[in-house]
Amino acid sequence: MADPQSNAPLRADAGAPTSGVIHVRTRLTADFTVISNALAQRRGSAVTVGVAAYISSLPDGSPVTITALCEHFAEGEILISRALRELEDVGYLERRRERTPTGQVRTRTYFYGVPGGDPDPDGPPKPPKPRRPRKQPAAPAGTPASSAVREPVQAPVQAKEEAEAPTPLADADPRAVAVLAGLRRVDPRLVLTAHEAARLAPAVTRWLAAGLLPTQITDHLTARLPDHFLTRPAGILAYRLKETPLSLRALARSTESPVRRAVVPMRNCDGCDRGFRTAEPGLCRECRERSAEGRLRAAG
Repeated sequence: MADPQSNAPLRADAGAPTSGVIHVRTRLTADFTVISNALAQRRGSAVTVGVAAYISSLPDGSPVTITALCEHFAEGEILISRALRELEDVGYLERRRERTPTGQVRTRTYFYGVPGGDPDPDGPPKPPKPRRPRKQPAAPAGTPASSAVREPVQAPVQAKEEAEAPTPLADADPRAVAVLAGLRRVDPRLVLTAHEAARLAPAVTRWLAAGLLPTQITDHLTARLPDHFLTRPAGILAYRLKETPLSLRALARSTESPVRRAVVPMRNCDGCDRGFRTAEPGLCRECRERSAEGRLRAAG
């Protein structure tokens, strides 16, 4: 006797969910990165989570400048810069200026798996907080050699290197600083910090040296601004100041209003009383022609 057949579907696995994602997991022993659920499930921009996951997967010493990240991702500088700023605001990312033994100043980027959390005991120590003044503290008397303060091993992700510190605001061109400070009177959103003003001042000085007036520079920097800024105002101003300074004559032609021709008034002809435009009262053209013909006949 044949076994009974049924068209009913097979019973689903009791442990599988009836909706939503079902994970098919593979145990990885190499080439993987551990990130926290708080970071992976962070609400907000997917670009921010993607940039964080990518930086977490990089080995120490890899460049994570905006230029380097833009070469990897399809997003542009504005979205990448915004993602880095969001990660910095919540504590996953920290940029710190440190002086090397040779006297150079470098900007290093530290990325934390958990903001404010304790470092992995098997990994490199947590970077030290900068101390002021920058002097090596002496070990207290009677301190054993084994408990002396040890310089932490730094293996940060290096974002960029700068040969020297930025120009202080006090050393910047006061004319350029005045132009930058006055931008907020045109657009209240264009508020700059002292560090941002000092960084943008050299570019404004180059525009002034090219013969542009402060009002012309202000008009150029504040014209056609977007309704919503996706980055700091300093980023937009720096982008506009990268352009080649226009000559004074070229910018004057673009900003001057066209000269309007004077309107000649309407007058009535003294001969036929017909209206026509003329600067001085007199005869219209037809009356002048008839008058000229009459004089010629009389002379003939």
